[in-house]
Amino acid sequence: MAARPIPAPIVTVESEPFWNAARERRFVVPTCAACGKAHWYPRAMCPFCGTEKIEWRAASGAGTIYSFSVMRRAKERYAIAYVTLAEGPTMLTNIVDCDFDTLRIGQSVRAVFGETTDGPPVPLFRPA
Repeated sequence: MAARPIPAPIVTVESEPFWNAARERRFVVPTCAACGKAHWYPRAMCPFCGTEKIEWRAASGAGTIYSFSVMRRAKERYAIAYVTLAEGPTMLTNIVDCDFDTLRIGQSVRAVFGETTDGPPVPLFRPA
């Protein structure tokens, strides 16, 4: 999927449910059961209300590019971006399967899973 090798993520107690779902090619986000807000990155407490009642809910995989940068001088060109998910949170990710010269802020993207060197697949995004 990606042109360059992606190292395996570090799996923590807080992020383990996310990576387990990723192994099944399911995209989930942590969501507070008390206030109902989704958040990113995975953590034990809701950053909005402080409760520890976190649920992992299926995400649509839809998002928009908030900001991006193309690494043109890298051995293998790649694009990193902040993508705002339809569910609300913004996550740092890679944009793949496109002409990097056509990327634009506000562009619709869709989640896909890319393989890592020796770990669970990671969510990447490509233009919708």
